[in-house]
Amino acid sequence: MTEQEHWQWQEPGGAWKGAGLYHVTLTVTDRQPMLGRLITPEGNPARARVVHTALGDALVECLMSIPRHHAEVQVLHFCLMPDHLHAVLYVRRTMPKGIRTVVRGFWQAAKKLGRACSQPGSSFVVPNDIREKLKEESHRLEDTAAALCGQIGEEAYYQIEPVFKEMPFIRPMARYSQLQTTIRYIDMNPQRLATKRLKPGFFRVQKDIEIGGRKYDGVGNVALLMEAAYAPVHVRHLWVEQALHGDAQELRTYKNACVLKARKAVVMVSPFISPDEKQVMQVLMRERHPFILLTNNGFRDYYKPADNLFDACASGRLLILSPWPYDGGKRHISRADCLALNKMAEEICDHLN
Repeated sequence: MTEQEHWQWQEPGGAWKGAGLYHVTLTVTDRQPMLGRLITPEGNPARARVVHTALGDALVECLMSIPRHHAEVQVLHFCLMPDHLHAVLYVRRTMPKGIRTVVRGFWQAAKKLGRACSQPGSSFVVPNDIREKLKEESHRLEDTAAALCGQIGEEAYYQIEPVFKEMPFIRPMARYSQLQTTIRYIDMNPQRLATKRLKPGFFRVQKDIEIGGRKYDGVGNVALLMEAAYAPVHVRHLWVEQALHGDAQELRTYKNACVLKARKAVVMVSPFISPDEKQVMQVLMRERHPFILLTNNGFRDYYKPADNLFDACASGRLLILSPWPYDGGKRHISRADCLALNKMAEEICDHLN
């Protein structure tokens, strides 16, 4: 049996009781940096790391204690950031109540830690006796909460603002290949945060960028709208059909022409939706040419580009534009969106040239 066959994958929408991998993210209320402090030695983002606060240390200890209470669960990986915690949990066999129950229990424990580590006007210091109790398997967090109540009084205890108001986000992984991608994403978090802090202008969401009478929200280098020449990238369906029937010459010629234009300092503009358009974008990134990407969804708070686009954005070679506001429920692009975005790409080129 191969390694992959050992894994069982949880279908979306299921009870989430079976074996599988889950990416869990717990975030501090209002994104306050209570869990750690980012340091960037010599201003090099590649060396960035997070120094834990007492609350951060206690939260990690709480995370690592999950297998003691749920033997089916293994903590495969984690990364603590100043305002949130990423973790990858592996459920090795079917559980009585499911992963949501496990994560909810962790969340309840984290909220108690938040109270234990925060008092009005304090700097989030965990009392030594409480921290020792956290490390001892025989003591449950209810005892820790009771200890704090005894120290500061029950009324003061329940007046402490929650540090973790929101239930952790749980994302099941549908394929084994997602594991390494998720771990890389988690591990790159300190470097990405350091890069954003060193170059904040390229990662700040900019509202109402007007181009040819249409308004967009954008992330990236807005100066790309002031270059000398622009061209859209739009692979026609007819060329793809011809390629599928053995005649790929027209498709190949068009994609080569797009790259040749980029090499002559023409800024390519597209939603880069189809696989062939994505191939063109990969060449643009590999050869470090600037380009403008249109997307079908806006930008949430604390947005950062995906892994393959992050470096292009940080170096000023990318501008991402969206004509629509962010919709948290939007998961797929529709045909109508595709047609509209391709038309907008052509409009932008016509207006800027």
